[in-house]
Amino acid sequence: MKTYQLYIDGAWSDPRSGKWMETVNPYTGEAWARIPRAGNGDVDAAVEAAHNAFRQGEWPELNATRRGLRLREFAEILAANAERLAEIEVRDNGKLHVEVLNQCRYLAQWFHYYGGLADKIEGAVPPIDKTDVLNLTRHEPLGVCALITPWNSPLLLLAWKAAPALAAGNTIVVKPSEYTSASTLEFAALAGQAGFPRGVINVVTGLGPEVGDSLVRHASVRKVAFTGGEAGGASVNTAAAPGFKRVSLELGGKSANIVFEDADLDQAVNGAITGIFAASGQSCIAGSRLLLQESIHDAFLERLVSLAGEARIGDPMSPDTQVGPITTELQYRKILDYIGIAKSEGARLVLGGGSVPAPGGNGGLFVEPTIFADVSNDMRIAQEEVFGPVLSVLRFSDEEEAIAIANDVNYGLAAGVWTENMRRAIRVSERLEAGTVWVNTYRSTSYTTPFGGYKASGLGRENGMEAIREYLQTKSVWYYAGGDVANPYTRR
Repeated sequence: MKTYQLYIDGAWSDPRSGKWMETVNPYTGEAWARIPRAGNGDVDAAVEAAHNAFRQGEWPELNATRRGLRLREFAEILAANAERLAEIEVRDNGKLHVEVLNQCRYLAQWFHYYGGLADKIEGAVPPIDKTDVLNLTRHEPLGVCALITPWNSPLLLLAWKAAPALAAGNTIVVKPSEYTSASTLEFAALAGQAGFPRGVINVVTGLGPEVGDSLVRHASVRKVAFTGGEAGGASVNTAAAPGFKRVSLELGGKSANIVFEDADLDQAVNGAITGIFAASGQSCIAGSRLLLQESIHDAFLERLVSLAGEARIGDPMSPDTQVGPITTELQYRKILDYIGIAKSEGARLVLGGGSVPAPGGNGGLFVEPTIFADVSNDMRIAQEEVFGPVLSVLRFSDEEEAIAIANDVNYGLAAGVWTENMRRAIRVSERLEAGTVWVNTYRSTSYTTPFGGYKASGLGRENGMEAIREYLQTKSVWYYAGGDVANPYTRR
């Protein structure tokens, strides 16, 4: 069994507590590695290292162009190690290897993109209304940034945060989920190979109450970027508030995937399945509410159930597998509880509805692709995030009702619209209360375009040019070019 260490100040170290946690392969149900269980002392050391690296030494002396070059060099190292990172992540969270490999091959693009953006962060010279004075603005890094990542896509979501944070000139302390820390520690090892100065990148692993809370509250942390559930995001926001820290939160979703009667039904069926059953539904952008126009409801549902029922469940490393295991036992129990809730609320089960034995008898936790019809939008199954392969199907009569149902939820992360009518696509996408709207596709993201939520789905944006602004602060500088200073008791 592999034993990992903490990565602090450019070196590997054991946790001060002398404690480790076992990380379990969700497919086999067996522990395969030991992860450090850090505590307050380890957090203090990591933040101090990051703070020192931000204030002095090589990192703050690098100009923006050289800093960007360092990120692009790191991108090449990530690309060269994509397959190895993917295998480790699959072992840690049980997602399909084909998807994780694509993600790991894509990681490098975040560091190329933000590496190129590093020396294009431009200030301005405002045309002010005062004479004999020059004013200019500049954008400066914040300092130490705490990056807290979830278990469903650890490396991808780390790249979303780390690349813009580093490009802006900050230093980082990463706290991955206690369930999926191994790939992040491997990421740190590669960062060391890339030649980042000591203390610029640090990783502390452990439990949220013991590590995450201490990190968020630390006086030297100036920014917290968190991806996770709504309750966790609220706790982070509350803990960060007394220190007036910048906070960005990418939280949950209950996304509506809307199919109009004029849609290409075959494509929309594929899109509905992609939206909810990819990653076994363990995705914040899952299209967990499928809204079908009444005129196509029955025919669409029949096609959907038929195709979803053919899903191959099994070993996530196999290229033939379409649905893998649930990552944690806690999440597995939660999904089954919500299936029970849906039944008790009167939703009609048309596919799945339970757990299945691990293919090959390997002990993993599997839930069947599950579809409920006759769901009303006031049911818990339609309002609360399940984070599993459970789809709620709702009817609507016309465009107005579809929009009303889609927006009648506390979340606003994403939505899908399926129609051949471009005017309708524009109208509906403008009125949906969601940070991302896909038209005739679903579940696409890119480093080039912003991503984030409305309402309880979060604060701030990741990806695109907007993301780097989350890691910068603006300074206004005034240069007086006149003669004698005027009356000091009068504001200019």
